Amino acid sequence: MKFAVRTRQAPAPPGVHGTARLHRRTAALLGRLGPGDVAVLDHLDLDRETAQALVDAGVVGVVNAGPMISGRYANLGPQLLVEAGVVVVDNAGTEVFDRLKDGAGVRIHAGVVHAGDTLVATARELTPELVRSEMTAARSGLAAQLESFTHNSTEFLRREQDLLLHGHGVPRTQTSMAGRPVVVVVRSHGWEAELRGIKAFVREQRPVLIGVDHGADALASAGHRPDVVVVTGGTDDLPSGGVLRKARDVVVLVERDAPRSVTENFERMGIRPLRFETSATTEDAALLLAAAREPALVVGVGMHATLDEFLDRRRTGLASTFLTRLKLGPDLVDAAAIPRLYDGAVRPRHLLGAVVAGVLAVAAAISVTPVGQQWVDDATPVVSRTTSDLLDDVRGMLP
Repeated sequence: MKFAVRTRQAPAPPGVHGTARLHRRTAALLGRLGPGDVAVLDHLDLDRETAQALVDAGVVGVVNAGPMISGRYANLGPQLLVEAGVVVVDNAGTEVFDRLKDGAGVRIHAGVVHAGDTLVATARELTPELVRSEMTAARSGLAAQLESFTHNSTEFLRREQDLLLHGHGVPRTQTSMAGRPVVVVVRSHGWEAELRGIKAFVREQRPVLIGVDHGADALASAGHRPDVVVVTGGTDDLPSGGVLRKARDVVVLVERDAPRSVTENFERMGIRPLRFETSATTEDAALLLAAAREPALVVGVGMHATLDEFLDRRRTGLASTFLTRLKLGPDLVDAAAIPRLYDGAVRPRHLLGAVVAGVLAVAAAISVTPVGQQWVDDATPVVSRTTSDLLDDVRGMLP
C-alpha cells in the first residue's frame, strides 16, 4: 500500500516582495503604480508631495538609485515613507535600471535588492533613526539654500512680473469667482483631514472648488464636484477623465509659446482646455487664477507654510510659492485654520433659544400692562384650582 506524501511548501524568503515598476522620471512613474508595487526611481532629495503620492498608490517598497537625503536641505519625503511603513532603500546605483525589468518580481531585505535568486543591488535601508539623524544634519545647510532662494525669487519676479503685479495672462473662466469664497485643493500630505475639517464651511458657504492635478480626484472622492481643474500640460499623469469632463473649466499650464499639440490630448477627450502660459507651479497657478477674479477668500487644502515644508517643495518652485503667497496676502487662509475660525451657520437649537427668549420677553412686557394684570388675575384662580386638584390626585395615589 502506498501512502500519499504531502510536500511542505518552502517558506518564502524574508523581506518585502512586490512587482518592480521602473522609470528614471518620477512624475512619469507615479501614474503607473499600484498596490503591492515596488517603485524604482532616481530622485534626489525626495519631497513630501511625491512621497505622499507613492503612499497613496499603495507601494510596499521604494528603491532609489541616488540618495534620499543629500544634506542640502531637510526634505520631508523619506520621513513620510518610513512612517507609513514603506520599505525604503537608497544609493542603489543607476545600474539598477539595467539589471531590473519592469514588471519583474523583486524582493528587498536588509538593504539588498533581489530579482528571484539574482542579487540586483546592495543599497542602504532607511530607518526612522537614520532619517532623523540625517534630517538634523541637513538643517545646518539651510542658510545656503535661503541665499540661493533669494536669487531665484528675483529671476522669477523678472519673468512673471506682469502676471504677479497685474494679472496679465490669466485665462478667463466660465466659473464666476468674484465675491465668492474659493477652495483650492492639492492632494498633498494631510489633505483628507483638512477637507473633513472644512466640511461645514463647504456645505454652508458653497465656495468655488478648484482641484490641482490629482486634487481634482481628491475632491471627487470626498463627494464634491470640482468647478475648475488646473493641470500640468505635457504629462500623462492626469486626473480621471470623468472628473475632467464634469468640471466647468479645465486650465492647462504650458510653457510660453508652447505648441498646440500640448493640449491635443484634452481635445480628444472632448474637453476645450484654457491655456495658462506661466513658469509657476500648478498649485501657485491655481492660486493666481483665483486671486485674479477678486474672490472673498481663498482657502488652501494640502498647502502648508512651515519653513521645512516650504523648503521641501521643488527647488524650481520655491520662488513661485513664496511670491504667490505674497501676492494673495491675507486673502489666503490655510484650511487647518478654518475649524478654529468658522463654527458654521445658525443651528436649530440656536433658533429655539432665540424663540424662547423672545416669548419670555413679550410675556414679561405684557404682564406689566393693565390688560396683562387682568389676564394674570383671571388665570390665578384657574391655576390654583388645577394645582390643588393635581396635588389631591398625587396624595390619593400614595399608600
